[in-house]
Amino acid sequence: MNAPTGKGSFTIVGLGEAVFDVFPDKVVLGGTSLNASVHAQQLLAPHGGCGVLLSRIGEDNLGRQLLAEFQSRGLPTHHIQKDRDKPTGRVLVRFDGGEPHYEIVRDVAWDAIVFGEAEQALAAQCHAICFGTLSQRDPRSRASIRAFLRAASDAVRLFDVNLRQDFFDAEILAESCALATVVKLNEAELPIVARLLALPSGDAFHQLQTLRERFNLRCVVLTRGERGTIWFDVAGATEGQVPRFESALGADSVGAGDACTAGLLVGLLRGLSPHEVVALANRLGAFVASQPGATPALPPGFGA
Repeated sequence: MNAPTGKGSFTIVGLGEAVFDVFPDKVVLGGTSLNASVHAQQLLAPHGGCGVLLSRIGEDNLGRQLLAEFQSRGLPTHHIQKDRDKPTGRVLVRFDGGEPHYEIVRDVAWDAIVFGEAEQALAAQCHAICFGTLSQRDPRSRASIRAFLRAASDAVRLFDVNLRQDFFDAEILAESCALATVVKLNEAELPIVARLLALPSGDAFHQLQTLRERFNLRCVVLTRGERGTIWFDVAGATEGQVPRFESALGADSVGAGDACTAGLLVGLLRGLSPHEVVALANRLGAFVASQPGATPALPPGFGA
């Protein structure tokens, strides 16, 4: 891995799905990996770093729209693969009691991510990666993602559990934890992960510490929506205050967890303390939840 210099001259890779979130009234960029890479780029670019999306899109109107939007925002596109046969991914979004629910279209371009020489080179020089379960639903992308993670053995590898529909099982969870250095999950996901991985019954603290010890993780992060993030490591639990931002017109919570992921990775790479990492993650998540869409522009100096 290339040695990082300065405050933020790092490369963070969002590895997995690239989609458009289709709302009742709008269509916007989305996908956990895409969102995290966009926020990482916003945080790192002022310091000479970058967020990179490694995914696959169709040669269709949505694919061209995605590339145009990335280019208009100064985001790198050279690791976004193109597929002649499969369409760009879509997620149909609806809200129930203010919480987003997703219908994820199957058999799309990001189900066929390829691991080749360019991906091998990126794995060798990147500093951090985020990945999840959804992008591993197809054996082709699953194999490529795991090959990338193995090739990036020196990088911080954050597994954002991010359970969606039925696109996960015990094998995907266990292998992803084994390939990760950090695991992030939310309160709704913890009981499912505990059941599938046969974690001991009891309180969340004990389950998360067992998960960390079993897979020799640097830390496990539990997200709790408006109540913020808790970091669990060998020293115990760390949490912090969650700031409040005035809600913009049309604000939604989509993408808040992905902004939190970007904050965690940037904080880890900068060598911040657990308390400082949690504070950055909470601030990013809260801001994105106050804005419409998953990838709003961050205020200047937001991640300084």
